[in-house]
Amino acid sequence: MNNTEKENIEGLDDSSELSLGDYPIDTVLIRNEPRTVYDVIRRIEKGGYVMDPDFQREFIWPEDKQSKLIESVLMRIPLPVFYLAENSSGQMVVVDGLQRLSTFQRFLNDDLRLKLKNQSELDGKKFSDLHPKLQNRVEDCNLILYLIDSKVPAQALLDIFERVNSGVPLTRQQMRNCLYMGDATKFLKAEAKTTLFKKATGESLTQKTMRDREFVNRFVAFKTLPLSEYKGDMDDFLAKALENINNKKNNISLEKISADFRTSLKNNITVFGKHAFRKYINKNSTRSVINASLWDVMSVVLSEIPEHIVDARKKSIEESILGLFADENFSQSITLGTSQVNKVKYRFSRVRKALEEAVL
Repeated sequence: MNNTEKENIEGLDDSSELSLGDYPIDTVLIRNEPRTVYDVIRRIEKGGYVMDPDFQREFIWPEDKQSKLIESVLMRIPLPVFYLAENSSGQMVVVDGLQRLSTFQRFLNDDLRLKLKNQSELDGKKFSDLHPKLQNRVEDCNLILYLIDSKVPAQALLDIFERVNSGVPLTRQQMRNCLYMGDATKFLKAEAKTTLFKKATGESLTQKTMRDREFVNRFVAFKTLPLSEYKGDMDDFLAKALENINNKKNNISLEKISADFRTSLKNNITVFGKHAFRKYINKNSTRSVINASLWDVMSVVLSEIPEHIVDARKKSIEESILGLFADENFSQSITLGTSQVNKVKYRFSRVRKALEEAVL
């Protein structure tokens, strides 16, 4: 299966449809602060800045480009601004400028030897090799930081993240993984790696873009939050679920969520086999693409029924869901405008009713 096929997903609304114009202007809180390179690196070392988010955003600048940045600082050339976002733990997550800050960190820690063929007095030197005057020039270099307040709504925060990030383009789940790092994101990573999850989803969800973790995130959100809290903004809903888990005061049991999730995956495999989370007509149908909206409802509802009951009633359960697929209204609810509140509530209601009747 190639990458194009892997990202062919049905029932997934574009979560970036909203723009900053949809938010009250006073909710987009961004302040700027000048800080020296020395001050920023000290905060990084103390863990105040998040520099190592868990996704494919590894340090990729070649050393000649890193050297050019240091040369620019030594020549007192002003640098572009940096963007950081405050997370719920009070840490600053680097939104734009990761490569530059990593370069400063490497250089001040003597992990970078300059490659500047046209600067004989600098070429081949580490920070500790520089004259104290030049060392001070690097450490005292003023950086302009734009800090995005943690109170900014999740959708607006992701929109800002998307607009200002000049590095490798990130998916929304990668952004969420960066902004809400903690127990919740560790949970998503662990569950998406299991053989059971890969089997249930037919290995149709790419790891590099974190689409696999996004699906786990969707299960967690619809499983742990009341449906009444879903207001039509999927980004906000998914972020709220991660925040709730990361908040220790909520005492959310990840062991219980994990057990329920695995029960659900087993139940869906038992009933639907290779067609789990996909629309189909009968067992002999060609396997269609995975459907995100069907995933939301089937992963949650089948997590609520014990495995032995599902196994005993699997034929009637399958028949009831195939009946829903044949219903135009239900089919539309998992295909078009799927993030609309009425569509979400409708499909959950229909599936719950169908399964209640099927397991009687």
